[in-house]
Amino acid sequence: MIVPVNRALNILLAEDNEDDVFLLREAFKRAGVGTPLHRVANGLETQAYLKGEGAYADRTTYPVPDIVLLDLNMPRMNGFEVLEWVRRDAQWSRLVVHVLTASPRETDIQRAYGLAANSYVVKPTRIDELVAFVTALHQWHRFTALPRG
Repeated sequence: MIVPVNRALNILLAEDNEDDVFLLREAFKRAGVGTPLHRVANGLETQAYLKGEGAYADRTTYPVPDIVLLDLNMPRMNGFEVLEWVRRDAQWSRLVVHVLTASPRETDIQRAYGLAANSYVVKPTRIDELVAFVTALHQWHRFTALPRG
């Protein structure tokens, strides 16, 4: 099934840093992007959300995401482990995953792309740059047909 172009996307933000979550939500507001942004704080919660298990069983409240914004440095299961799991699972193997991390290390970039991340973005440090990122992400996905399931 293909996600129709020009409909609101559901984004899952896998991020443990409360300040980064606040700034990203603020960037979405400032960019005028009304995309639903759902948040989990670690890799195990990311898995549970995707599987629709436990607290995330209600798909009306916690809809299947179209896109995952994935931090690498999370507790309980890091972003690399999440990405590896996603790509091994037939249900999620084609899910769009954008790594959004503070790490500019070449080894991390190579590893993420080796695990089939759709993109690797070093978190902007200024709010105007974060707004520009959100705007670009929104514009790109506005014209992109995404696989589903």
